[in-house]
Amino acid sequence: VVTGSVVSDSGVVFVFPGQGSQWVGMAVELLDVSPVFAGWMGRCGEALGGFVDWDLLEVVRGVSGAPSLGAVDVVQPVLWAVMVSLAGLWRSCGVVPSAVVGHSQGEIAAAVVAGGLSLVDGARVVVLRSRVIGEELAGGGGMLSVGLSAEGVGEFLVGAGGSVELAAVNGPGSVVVSGAVGALEGLAGRLESVGVRTRRIPVDYASHSGFVEGVRERVLGELSGVCPVSGEVAFYSTVTGGLLDTAGLDAGYWFSNLRETVEFERVTRGLLADGHGVFVECSPHPGLLVGIGETVEAAGVGAVTVASLRRGEGGLERFVCSLAEAYVAGVPVDWSVFYAERPGERIDLPTYAFQHQRYW
Repeated sequence: VVTGSVVSDSGVVFVFPGQGSQWVGMAVELLDVSPVFAGWMGRCGEALGGFVDWDLLEVVRGVSGAPSLGAVDVVQPVLWAVMVSLAGLWRSCGVVPSAVVGHSQGEIAAAVVAGGLSLVDGARVVVLRSRVIGEELAGGGGMLSVGLSAEGVGEFLVGAGGSVELAAVNGPGSVVVSGAVGALEGLAGRLESVGVRTRRIPVDYASHSGFVEGVRERVLGELSGVCPVSGEVAFYSTVTGGLLDTAGLDAGYWFSNLRETVEFERVTRGLLADGHGVFVECSPHPGLLVGIGETVEAAGVGAVTVASLRRGEGGLERFVCSLAEAYVAGVPVDWSVFYAERPGERIDLPTYAFQHQRYW
C-alpha cells in the first residue's frame, strides 16, 4: 500500500541524472511488458544507429558479442535512451512535466524531452561527446562524492594545489569533486580521517574541471551540426543555474556542460521557488533524490521526490508503485493505460463511512 500527502498546486519536474545509475539488466523487464517503453527504446535505437556500430537492445539485453556498459561511449548513450524512454512512459500515463532538469550528461535527455533537441540530435550529442571522452579523457582522472557543502569541501581543496576541483553541487551537504586519481585518494583519506563520508564514482575521467580543456576544439567540431530549437517544456540549466531557452543548446553549450561545475542545488532551489513541488527522476536507479531532499529541507518547503525504477527492480511492478507514489502526492495519473489490457469490472466504493470496530 502506497501512502502520501498531496503537494498543492505543484508542477511536476522530470529529473535526469548523469552517469552512475546504470546496472546490468536495467529496464529489460519493461522492454518485455511495456509496448510504450519498448517503442521509445526502438526509436532511440534507430537514432543511435546513425552514430554507433552496436545495437541498443542487444546491449541492454546483454546479448553475447554486444559491448558492455563498462565503456563510457556505450553506457552514456544507453543511459540516455533509457531515460528518454522512461520519460515517454511517464507521459503515456498522464504525468506531464512542467519543467525538466538534467545533471551532467542527463541534460542531453532533458533537452530531448523538453523539445529543444530532436531525437537524432540528442543521439548525436551523447554519442560523439562520449566518444571524445573515451578516446581522450578516459584513464586520466576520477571523481569523488563528498558529504560536505561546497564551502566545506573548499577548505580541503585549498591544499590540493589545483589537482582537484569542485565538479558538482548536488545539495547543501552533497558535492562531487574531480581530478587526478592520486590527489583524489589523498583527499579521500584526509576527509575520512575527520569523519566525512566519501565515495569514489565509477568513472575514470575528471569531467567538470580544467582537465577537459584539451578536448574543447574537438567537441565543438564534432557537435557543430547540432540544431537546437526553443522547446515547449521549461528547461532549467545546471550550467547557467536557471531557466534557459533551449535554442541556445548548441555545440558551445555542450562543451560547457562537460567543463563547468554542475549547479544542481542552485537549480533545485530555483524550481522550488517557482512553485514546482514534485520531482520525478527518470532513471534506472535514483541518484539525485537525496540531494533534492536535502535542498527541500534546507528551503523549508513541501515537496515530494519519486523514483522510476531501482537497481534490481526494473519491471512494471516497480514502475506502477512509482506511479502510485506520484498519485498520492496529487499528480494526475491516467490509470486506463493499465486497465485497458486487464479486463475487469470497476465498482463504486460505498457512499457511507467505513465502520471501524476492534475485536481485540
